[in-house]
Amino acid sequence: MNASYEWLSAIVPFDYTPAELRDLITARCCPVDELVPLRADLAAVVVGLVVEASRHPDSDHLWVTKVDAGRGELLDVVCGAPNVQAGKKYPFAPAGWTFPCGLKLEKRKIRGATSHGLLLSARELALGEDHEGLLELRTNLPPGTPFIAAMPVGDTRIVLAVTH
Repeated sequence: MNASYEWLSAIVPFDYTPAELRDLITARCCPVDELVPLRADLAAVVVGLVVEASRHPDSDHLWVTKVDAGRGELLDVVCGAPNVQAGKKYPFAPAGWTFPCGLKLEKRKIRGATSHGLLLSARELALGEDHEGLLELRTNLPPGTPFIAAMPVGDTRIVLAVTH
């Protein structure tokens, strides 16, 4: 039988981690066969704050931005989204991240400007079909906070061994 960690914590509030809850269930109720972290593919995505956004000098639709990703330095990121704005927060994936579709993000030059990652839309995160612009995050969490801590998408499936 499968149970959602988030669902269980919404019904009965508790302060256990998924591993601690597994151990408690196993000790008091039935064995837990497996803990399956859902959306572990988003672990490297963080809250990024766009500090500066200006038009790319060699493009009529690209932006050159400076992004605070919580690393202590601003990162140059080239962006094609029409809704990018300085002062706003968006999901940010650093170079080296692998998209849910399997494509690996690399640091690259785009029309002469180096991009050290990508600001993301809902579709790029496999969270919906919206690709008209970036997924704006309305949160007070600081830049560099894991995306799955800012958005409730990182649940854990608890697989219970139920005997007949």
